[in-house]
Amino acid sequence: MKIGENKALSYTRSAGKAAARASDRNSAAPPEDSATVLDIPEAELTPKVRTAIMSLMAEVQRLRTEVQQSQRRIAYLEQLADEDTLVPVVNRRAFVRELSRVMSYGNRYGVTSSVLYFDVNGMKAINDLHGHAAGDAALTHVARMLSDSVRESDIVGRLGGDEFGVILAHSDQAAAKEKAQSLAAIIEGTPLDWKGQRLGMHVSYGICTFGPGETPDAVLDAADRAMYAHKQAANVRA
Repeated sequence: MKIGENKALSYTRSAGKAAARASDRNSAAPPEDSATVLDIPEAELTPKVRTAIMSLMAEVQRLRTEVQQSQRRIAYLEQLADEDTLVPVVNRRAFVRELSRVMSYGNRYGVTSSVLYFDVNGMKAINDLHGHAAGDAALTHVARMLSDSVRESDIVGRLGGDEFGVILAHSDQAAAKEKAQSLAAIIEGTPLDWKGQRLGMHVSYGICTFGPGETPDAVLDAADRAMYAHKQAANVRA
């Protein structure tokens, strides 16, 4: 979800040396090429015309700078809107949006992809025994394990509470199952170090492989139900 380079940046770079020289209003130094300004012949470039042109060029440069600053601010706010408030992954809103994008691509090109739905087991016990700060650290730990163990093209998001999702583009059922098992093993094999104690982490997971014609809500619901069935089969407490 990288935000592309703003068009204003390339536009500013193409403005030319004349606009750059006009950025300092307090400077009395003439342009390097005193013969012309904006292709106006020197004979027509009276002092008043020169002053007016230089003022306009400086104002244009100032406005361009303000536009760039506004675009950077908008990009920053968009990034904040996509980030989860606790852990370093995208929030549910951004996750569903990216899932919709992957599904649209799959509908167009007939590509099969999958969603993994993870639930962190034993969070109530961690919160009760070690405090909510430990619970937050546990969720952050799981989020980082997931993010560090998937492809750059995959998307990890927090779906709510102690639930996480992973979008695996170009992954069929067999590949998704193998990846889910691998991620669960990584999480369970990497305890959280919390104030000198090693807290074991365990997850339940569900898989939904989807093709053309499905909706994000239906896919997430199917993955959620598969996760719950996996949790029940393992007789795991929340």
